[in-house]
Amino acid sequence: MSIFVIRSVRAFALTSLLLLGLGLAASPVLAADGGDLSGVVNVNTATAEQLMLLPGIGEAKARAILGRRKEEGAFKAVDQLLEVKGIGAAALDRIRPFVATQGKTSLSRK
Repeated sequence: MSIFVIRSVRAFALTSLLLLGLGLAASPVLAADGGDLSGVVNVNTATAEQLMLLPGIGEAKARAILGRRKEEGAFKAVDQLLEVKGIGAAALDRIRPFVATQGKTSLSRK
C-alpha cells in the first residue's frame, strides 16, 4: 500500500472516531430523508440551529436562509426558499415536509 492510502485510511478512521465521540455519526437528524423527524421549522422565526435540524441544511445554508430573510423580509411561501443560494428543487423537496412560513417551530426527533 502506498503511504497516501495509509494516511487516507488513518484520517478516515480518526474522523469516524471523533464523530462517534461527539454523537454525530449515528444521529437520526442527519438522515438525508428526514425519516426520523416530526414537526416543522418556521423559516420566518427559526434560528440557525433550528434550521440546521432540517435534512441537508448545514451551517452555510442556514446562514443563507437567515441572510435572505434579513434582506428580503419574511418568506410568504415555502417555494421562496428556491431563492436561497444552495437550495435547489431537490433540497426543497427534501425539506418541504418540515418547513412552514407560519406558526411555531416544533421540529423534533420521533
